[in-house]
Amino acid sequence: MTATGAGDAPNVVDVVALGESMVAFLPTRPGRLADVPSFDRGIGGAESNVACVLAAAGHPARWVSSVGADGFGDHLVEAIGGYGVDVSAVRRDPARSTGVYFRTAGDRAGDGHEVAYYRAGSAASAMTVTDVDMAAVRAGRILHLSGITAALSPGCLGLMRELTGPAAGRPAVSFDVNHRPGLWQDAGGARVLLELARDADIVFVGEDEAEAAWGVTGGPGAIRELLDEPATLVVKQGAAGATVFEREPESGGRPAGGRGLPVAGSPAPPGPGRPVRVAERAPRVDVVAPVGAGDAFAAGFLSGTLRRLPLRDRLRHGHLWAAAALTVAGDLAAPPARDHADRLVALDDAAWGTLRLGPGWTHAVDRAPEEVRTP
Repeated sequence: MTATGAGDAPNVVDVVALGESMVAFLPTRPGRLADVPSFDRGIGGAESNVACVLAAAGHPARWVSSVGADGFGDHLVEAIGGYGVDVSAVRRDPARSTGVYFRTAGDRAGDGHEVAYYRAGSAASAMTVTDVDMAAVRAGRILHLSGITAALSPGCLGLMRELTGPAAGRPAVSFDVNHRPGLWQDAGGARVLLELARDADIVFVGEDEAEAAWGVTGGPGAIRELLDEPATLVVKQGAAGATVFEREPESGGRPAGGRGLPVAGSPAPPGPGRPVRVAERAPRVDVVAPVGAGDAFAAGFLSGTLRRLPLRDRLRHGHLWAAAALTVAGDLAAPPARDHADRLVALDDAAWGTLRLGPGWTHAVDRAPEEVRTP
């Protein structure tokens, strides 16, 4: 991707992702942070993760953010750009530093897991409507956001409200709730996330985080009752799979997205206003590291949306891209080749139900689908 010149309109890309990315320090061995002697450097950021995976799959993608004018900012821009992501709209802030964090090895949900964030006052936390290249942000078929950005500062929340608010020619807004209670300064974070989700076109939320944030305990159907406004709602259910709700917008109603993007409806739409619900189990996965799966799932689903695939296939691509992340040690993993993923997505329900994916499965492009299973 090339940067636009002065006064030029930004190139329209498939996906623009806006949000903070940080330099991540990952331990070289298990143990408490106090005991780990050394760390490997990586990158971490929900929105940039989505952009990186989509770019690796061949979708033009742009990341918009702010980083410090420091070595860590250099590393983030170079690393994310190395995936093929357009980083020309990333602002370098000479007055603020790039955020960093340290974490322990292993499952983030484990009792002994530790994460130490050093992001207060970071360059990204100072983003506002006035210092972000809004033309570059809006020059995408899909604009992907997450609830993390809204929690960083009042200025970031104002930016999120501007981007999710109604506007002529607004791209389809994809919003991953990403409920992180520790980031919010008060108890109002859950309410803010609900408001932002209701203004989005495509929403991703975990069944467990909907319960934690909003007290919803009735499963995907109850979450849809709470979040009826988005054209597309994807409820992630962990190893059980995911459920998507979608409908055609009523005549004269809020458009699902700009630039001809078929956010609502499939190649054979059920009719205006008619709701559709599709559930799809996840394949069994031999997990190497349980990190990065949520961002990869969102990227896979958005890829299927951009390709105008049926809802079931979008969910299956989400599951496969999540499996790619789960079967490597880091947060980011290259998605499976498109033809390989398409062969697996096309399996009949019985074969899909017996699919099991282990380390290295994304490279098994010359095997028959049934040979992807591990013992």
